[in-house]
Amino acid sequence: MRTTLVRNIATLVTNDPDPDRGPGPLGLVQDAALVIEGDRIAWTGRTADAPATDDAVDAQGRTVLPGFVDSHSHLVFAGDRTQEFNARMSGQAYAAGGIRTTVAATRAASDEALGANVARYLAEALRQGTTTLETKSGYGLTVDDEARALRVAAEHTDEVTYLGAHIVAPEYADDPAGYVDLVTGEMLDACAPYARWIDVFCEKGAFDGDQARAILTAGRAKGLLPRVHANQLTYGPGVQLAVELEAASADHCTHLTDADVDALANSATVATLLPGAEFSTRAPWPDARRLLDAGVTVALSTDCNPGSSFTSSMPFCVALAVRDMKMTPDEAIWSATAGGAAALRRTDIGRLTPGARADLAFLDAPSPVHLAYRPGVPLVSEVWRAGRRV
Repeated sequence: MRTTLVRNIATLVTNDPDPDRGPGPLGLVQDAALVIEGDRIAWTGRTADAPATDDAVDAQGRTVLPGFVDSHSHLVFAGDRTQEFNARMSGQAYAAGGIRTTVAATRAASDEALGANVARYLAEALRQGTTTLETKSGYGLTVDDEARALRVAAEHTDEVTYLGAHIVAPEYADDPAGYVDLVTGEMLDACAPYARWIDVFCEKGAFDGDQARAILTAGRAKGLLPRVHANQLTYGPGVQLAVELEAASADHCTHLTDADVDALANSATVATLLPGAEFSTRAPWPDARRLLDAGVTVALSTDCNPGSSFTSSMPFCVALAVRDMKMTPDEAIWSATAGGAAALRRTDIGRLTPGARADLAFLDAPSPVHLAYRPGVPLVSEVWRAGRRV
């Protein structure tokens, strides 16, 4: 198997903390190099200590960090919600009901159109350094439309989530219990073969705690792993439910009680924060500092969707987290890489250590801090995934 040396890295982010390299979670190596063997990292260290390899690549003094891990997105959709965004920026409040606009357009779209949309936004994210991306259904809300959404998603990524419980389908507006029965019955049977995860929007205007518990429990019985849209718009039961059911992540976490924070801190559930949603809805920012100080594992993600967070840029979310969510640059970068991997229960991504998948993002900057220091600047100049430049 051929080996490739990447040398002359100004700063290498390994996400492997080492007291000899200084404080912080990033395990930084200066004047660094790494060796790729096949699709894996075989060695990291200083350029001066690099072993002989078959090939060599000069990083030319750039920063190299793990590819971003975006653990929360909604890419299987059609239509446009520009008017809604414009109205919201003109003073109207965000509410969960806007999802219905996308449901109508998505149902009307062809499989080819939906697949092209997913491919477009995945490519857009990849150019910005995202090498692993989770995405969900949730804009079909019928058995056939949810199953095809997941089938389309599974053609593009391994991290696929069944979100039939995004909102109550319009046809069941007067019978939410009937819709829960559908989501936990025929729809689940049709969707489970295409998904790894099950999610629910546990929120006023969507699903209450009892409904969410029934949905997630049914999914778990079918072998799907739970995650929860929790506490985005109001205080509610979502975080406590996520911890109770040992969900991989509770996502949003904008409105938290002390008991919610304590529950997360004493669990393996990751708090996934989605600053693009707060940016696009002018909602209060999640208090990442409160979570981190309590010992909660935090991930950052884009929540890329057509209604409340239409961005695929993880660098943008890193900058927002530092500026508005009280995270340090090191914490935000870790959360956008290793934190996202934890939210997907993956140990092979989000780090650059021997045995990890060789997913690399090169920055035209001497330090990863530039992601927050130079917001909006396209610093990602090169991306490798599974050991190949893409």
